[in-house]
Amino acid sequence: MKQIKDLVSWFHGKEKVLVALSGGVDSALVAYAAQMALGKQAVAVTADYKTLSQEELDSAKKVCQEIGIRHIIIEYSELDNPNFVRNDKNRCFHCRTELAEHLVALSKKEKINLIVDGTNLDDLIEYRPGIIALKKNGVQSPLVESGFTKSDVRYVAKENNISIHDKPSNSCLASRIPWGSTVTAEKLERIEKSEVIIKHLFGVRQVRVRDFGNRASIEVDKNELVFLDDEEKMLILEKYMNELGFENILIDPNGYRPGKLNVITD
Repeated sequence: MKQIKDLVSWFHGKEKVLVALSGGVDSALVAYAAQMALGKQAVAVTADYKTLSQEELDSAKKVCQEIGIRHIIIEYSELDNPNFVRNDKNRCFHCRTELAEHLVALSKKEKINLIVDGTNLDDLIEYRPGIIALKKNGVQSPLVESGFTKSDVRYVAKENNISIHDKPSNSCLASRIPWGSTVTAEKLERIEKSEVIIKHLFGVRQVRVRDFGNRASIEVDKNELVFLDDEEKMLILEKYMNELGFENILIDPNGYRPGKLNVITD
């Protein structure tokens, strides 16, 4: 298949590569191609920066085992970064700047000169200051340079038996908190717990719990909204989320779409 050959060939002539792997399908496909091209000279790295959900971390570990690529997990806390915690419209820029610093430090330790990520062409359409931060620090994007859209990624990943080819897109837990509202460990914890129980109770795959203080807005894929009509399960959910500090719980009738919370709170 031409597309996977093009992606694999992108790595030809490279000595070593460090793949920033988040747990999603985009970076998984990049890691797969890097492993095919370079074997043991390809290394995947996942940053556990305390705003990454456990689900994403587990996904990263699983896919690296499947691919057979060496996997390094680095740990630090974004909550120690006041620029990130402030949560202005440049939050993602601060996040990815700090990530890039850790990636560069690891690459030097591993004697690797090339760092890549899973950015695809569709990502360039949206407001993504984090991409700018990574590029400023020398991180390259093989999917962009090889002409991959998101649908291309999913199709090629499926053709090559990558188990998470249809995994819903995700983002760090801080993306559920509106710009201008401080990011705290307590907010991140209750968001993650809420999303886990919603998936467990209703069987939905895509979910975001937006944190507006004492109010939570639940977004699921439009096709999955019908699953939330179960009144008995909703009572269980409301009781659980009330205990977490959410007094009012709303279901967004418009469903989930990326970037919906890119606003400044009053």
